Amino acid sequence: MGEATSRQALDTRLRILEAAEALFVEHGLEATSMRMITSAAGVNLAAVNYHFGTKDSLIQEVFRRRIAELNRLRLLALDEVQAAARDQGGEVRPSQVLTAFFRPVLEMASDAEHGGHNFMRLLGRTYTEPNAFVRQFLAEEYAETLDRFMAALYASLPGVPREEILWRFHFMMGATSYAIAGTDALQLFAGAFDDADPSRLMPRLMSFLLGGLRAPLPDFDRPDAG
Repeated sequence: MGEATSRQALDTRLRILEAAEALFVEHGLEATSMRMITSAAGVNLAAVNYHFGTKDSLIQEVFRRRIAELNRLRLLALDEVQAAARDQGGEVRPSQVLTAFFRPVLEMASDAEHGGHNFMRLLGRTYTEPNAFVRQFLAEEYAETLDRFMAALYASLPGVPREEILWRFHFMMGATSYAIAGTDALQLFAGAFDDADPSRLMPRLMSFLLGGLRAPLPDFDRPDAG
């Protein structure tokens, strides 16, 4: 009986998380009410309060469960390329660092079966719809992973000023977030758009990101640079 009750509780918790995630994508964090979540999950408010306490705690759990897996996959990929470089007596290339960081994001964004696609759309919205609470939470969740990756990127580009690497990484994060948010914006200026195959997103975006990383450094002394 205890095991059955435990499974039922886990099922209820999962239904709440998945319902909240879908509604946050569709309506945004602020516009989604607890009533909407309980209705979509088929539970009462007491169940949400029991499992999560507050809406803010529920929002955190929606992000935490996906980001924990994303961070795990990123660090695993980075560990693998760093171990391979040590074994071969070479250095980790910048492209390997970027691939280890961005590929898991794109793979999750293409996963419609297990909800990864929905979550990445939600994550993309957090970059375009300011929310101080969520951004602070995400900064804390990402801190350790970002420290590892930035250290690896700095080491792979010893001749490039760190501030330029930071700016380029910032641009790459923005491009990735925009890309995974969907093709709606693309259709605004492209009209009917037939080539939206998710399997093509990864090679397209990785090519773009690597091109940006390898671009010549800006010449701030040129008259037109300012």
